[in-house]
Amino acid sequence: MFEDLRRTSFFHDKNRAFWILQGGGWSAYLLLRALSGLANKMGVGFILPAIIVTATGFSLTLLMAAAYRRIITMKPVYVWTLSPLILGVASGVFSVLEVWAHATFYQPGWKPQGIEFLGAILLDFSVLGAWTGLYYGINYYLLLAEQSERMINVARQANSAQLEMLRYQLNPHFLFNTLNSISTLVLLKQTERANAMLSRLASFLRYSLVGEREGLATVAQEAEALKLYLDIERTRFEDRLRTRFDIAPDVLDSRLPSLLLQPIVENAIKYAVTPSEDGADIVIDARRMSDRLVITIADTGPGLAASAADSGGGGNGGTNVGLANIRERLAQAYGVDHRFQLAENVPQGLIVLIDIPYQTEVVAPAVGGDGRVDTNLGAPVPGPQSVAAQ
Repeated sequence: MFEDLRRTSFFHDKNRAFWILQGGGWSAYLLLRALSGLANKMGVGFILPAIIVTATGFSLTLLMAAAYRRIITMKPVYVWTLSPLILGVASGVFSVLEVWAHATFYQPGWKPQGIEFLGAILLDFSVLGAWTGLYYGINYYLLLAEQSERMINVARQANSAQLEMLRYQLNPHFLFNTLNSISTLVLLKQTERANAMLSRLASFLRYSLVGEREGLATVAQEAEALKLYLDIERTRFEDRLRTRFDIAPDVLDSRLPSLLLQPIVENAIKYAVTPSEDGADIVIDARRMSDRLVITIADTGPGLAASAADSGGGGNGGTNVGLANIRERLAQAYGVDHRFQLAENVPQGLIVLIDIPYQTEVVAPAVGGDGRVDTNLGAPVPGPQSVAAQ
């Protein structure tokens, strides 16, 4: 039993907790009354009325608990009105029975009259008042804990729902362009390239639609998913899309919200690679700084000006929705303990910075389902030699 108590909350079983506190509290009351009587040389005969008084208090508080259980969920005006009324009545009954037990079993010759029956009412009111305070305090604490747990569950469900929404928010243009490219490869009878592209698309969709139910992935898994996505896009853009992964080995197991980086890379392709005949370089950098995981995604496109012009000029806005979703997911996952910033790259382009707590735990296999985590994350194409996070 003690092992179970150690592993679970004391109030996990409220009924058991109530009887433990009720029995333990009134047993301590009986012991205190008996020792007090013996210390004041009242003799062993004082123990019997002490037992009767304790049994009376025990029974009265059971009735009070039944009444308080109904009152505690009422409006405050009823709680503050009915509780003192019940406490006063119970204290009066307690005092009458205590005086009667004392006169009957300890001082048989004493016959209390009238107000004498309320001789112990102040002490009994204090005892029952303390019991009432503990009852309300514990139960309000439990109600608050339940409410907090419900709010946490609601927030978790909302975060999960938002993750599911993001998973289904893949840019339709990306899917259309990919399928169109596959169709073109088939028409050109380049079946090997078409099969490879289909395989990468299937793997990427499997990761984006299934993923981990808690919405977290390792940096290694996210990098693998990005490699799949970039390989698909590279079929369209070829040498115009140049990428490099600079992932520090000590952050491969660090966890972050899944599908956090793909919309950022998609944004870089849209603004940096697509409009330029020469294409652009994209560098994904992840490293640990003290107890923080810092990720930067830099491109050599036109920078912030192009994003601002598109968001205000009637563009499709798909990637802007993705960036807003990233901000909300980071706020839900880390509160204020994160940074998400966009800044101009030097000499040209845009940098997106994500700074979150460094967290690790046991993870599932990387994308692909073969249990292999690929640590060779760099794409075999040239890219910029350095990225300055600003």
